Amino acid sequence: MYKVIFHNANQVFEVFARQIYQSDMWGFIEIEEFVFGERSQIVVDPSEEKLKNEFAGVKRTYIPYQSVIRIDEVEKEGSSKISEVPAGGATVSNVTRFPYAGMAPPSDD
Repeated sequence: MYKVIFHNANQVFEVFARQIYQSDMWGFIEIEEFVFGERSQIVVDPSEEKLKNEFAGVKRTYIPYQSVIRIDEVEKEGSSKISEVPAGGATVSNVTRFPYAGMAPPSDD
């Protein structure tokens, strides 16, 4: 089980998935088999419900490397959530997006 935290527009997504690996598309990771909390819970988390709707019907998603903040391998899933990025920058608490200059993939010459 993996916990993946990444930037998406002006939000930070924290999702749990069973599979994650480097994509064949250069510069992306692939995330498969999203895991969300049980629907039988008494308290419903609105941000987790928003994520369930966001990824409903998604078999696999591709996240650009520069959007990834952190990937953890965990024992069991937790609560997925969406956090807003504070106004005025890409800083979330003490985490800042890694600068990305971009590189061309190696040529086959």
